[in-house]
Amino acid sequence: MPHPGLCYAPAVPIFSHSRLSSFENCPKQFHFRYVLKIPAESESIEAFVGKRVHEVLERLYQFAGQGMVPSLEKVLHRYHALFDEAYDAERIRVVRAENPVSHYRDLGGRCLTNYYRHHYPFDADETLGLEARVLFPLDDMGRYRFQGFIDRLVRSRDGAIEIHDYKTGRYVPSQKRLDSDRQLALYQLGVQKQYGTDQPIRLVWHYVSRGQRRVSTRTPEALETLRQETIALIDRVHAETEFPPRKIPLCDWCEYKAICPLWNEGVSPPPKPTKPVEPDDRQLDLLDWGGPDPGLD
Repeated sequence: MPHPGLCYAPAVPIFSHSRLSSFENCPKQFHFRYVLKIPAESESIEAFVGKRVHEVLERLYQFAGQGMVPSLEKVLHRYHALFDEAYDAERIRVVRAENPVSHYRDLGGRCLTNYYRHHYPFDADETLGLEARVLFPLDDMGRYRFQGFIDRLVRSRDGAIEIHDYKTGRYVPSQKRLDSDRQLALYQLGVQKQYGTDQPIRLVWHYVSRGQRRVSTRTPEALETLRQETIALIDRVHAETEFPPRKIPLCDWCEYKAICPLWNEGVSPPPKPTKPVEPDDRQLDLLDWGGPDPGLD
């Protein structure tokens, strides 16, 4: 029990790229997910496949780090086993009904095959972390806390630190868009807390369904602008009281469409659960909600 003579400040919320993107895309989705903390009863097939691909790549690098590189056949066998073990037809939503589940299953295998063939024998750099969490304040007072999960943190042969991210969607952004991408640049702010601001850092995306790799860097000025813009956006989140719904192209992929007032007149959301289940930001980041096409095909 708190001492009567002490004052305890409320916990400072932790923000993430997923939280911020959710608010920007649809404040009502943010409200359902992070304020009311309504558990999601289903997930999209795109997110499901993305998770399995990430899991297999994480395991692949764990073995490679021990000098035991599995064959492509074993990697694909592991993927299919994980897919079968986790797949639940009642829980996984296939928005594009014209595509059978086998289409998405095969696509995940193609993502892994592309990556394996491009990077075998996985000794071109040094893995510093897998699914590495970065947690850091955006301000000196610690009032704006941010976190992220880096798919793979790397030290390249030239000594630079690289923040690697796997994307399973078919959409590959332009270089201009990547040069203004917020997610990995924010992770860079966290990585700099550990490695220092003088350490060269590169941002690297692997568009595994396309077999393509993209790289970007940030200047100190760009990072400072991003830091200030992110703080301003968090202030907007804190000031919001109405959380209006917004129709966007990704509505069909939203786990709350069935209770959204824009799609279901007169439907009210269920009450806040006694023990809320908060979505895992690592999972939410797997579906690129910020892109024009969330699909895998």
